[in-house]
Amino acid sequence: MATYQNIFTQVQVKAEPELGVPHLDMSEPRYNVTGYSYWMGKLGQAQLGPVYLGWMGIFSLAFGFAALFIIGMNFAEQANWSPQTFMREFFWLSLDPPGPEYGKDFIVPLKEGGWFIMTGAFLTISVLCWWVRTYMRARALGMGYHIPWAFASAIWLFLVLGFIRPMLGTGWHEAVPYGIFSHLIWTNNFSLIWGNFFYNPFHALSIVFLYGSAILFAMHGATILATGRYGAEREIEQITDRGTAAERGGLFWRWTMGFNASIESIHRWAWWFAVLTTLTGGIGVLLSGTVVENWYIWAQEHYYAPV
Repeated sequence: MATYQNIFTQVQVKAEPELGVPHLDMSEPRYNVTGYSYWMGKLGQAQLGPVYLGWMGIFSLAFGFAALFIIGMNFAEQANWSPQTFMREFFWLSLDPPGPEYGKDFIVPLKEGGWFIMTGAFLTISVLCWWVRTYMRARALGMGYHIPWAFASAIWLFLVLGFIRPMLGTGWHEAVPYGIFSHLIWTNNFSLIWGNFFYNPFHALSIVFLYGSAILFAMHGATILATGRYGAEREIEQITDRGTAAERGGLFWRWTMGFNASIESIHRWAWWFAVLTTLTGGIGVLLSGTVVENWYIWAQEHYYAPV
């Protein structure tokens, strides 16, 4: 008799579509559009839908599409409307903020940075509408608000880079451009201008939490997969009524690391590490040039760097 495995499986879980629990508020019903993906099913149960969009979802997608459309049209114009040039030069194309001469003005000629400001406004509205959507969906399902608050941490960094930091500085020209290589160049220049970001302690914390959250999620995912044959994927049951999967996972980490988080607490560890990545990163960017002019000199003064 074939047994179900939860990765690289030969037997896929496929049943009648699960439409989920009813809403706890008076919001409009979700769309009963469901499907199944064979290839996604290779990694586990892969039901698609049902879909709930709602007004916030509609607004978010509309403003997000408008922002991406403006970026795409500017990229296409830079490529002289040539599909071949667009594909070949894609990583070098960029929608840049207004120059220093415009300062913090919101009214800027479109081709001199106005498109950038408009794109930023549309993208911000889109992201904030999606945040409201995550909050409302969590409330409608009787969930905790861990997802919207984690999303808010990412939005904090997004707003610091594109709006808050430029407005506290000298103007729009300090904002991050929309482009692949131009984004990387901005990152390099920002570090050089403010005295080497490697000496920014909040940047260091952000990297610690970034790598830490990656390894925590990887360790947790690996543990659940490794004990999947004992029912570890039923994590809520293992939390409330600890079974052999939780016992074996905990014993493994005590043997190999001398310490283990429980099946419940590992999620809190990983959540905090992930949230603090963008939270501390935003603080580090915000302090650069506003509170600390040169991070290397600051590090020397605080015995953080060699004199």
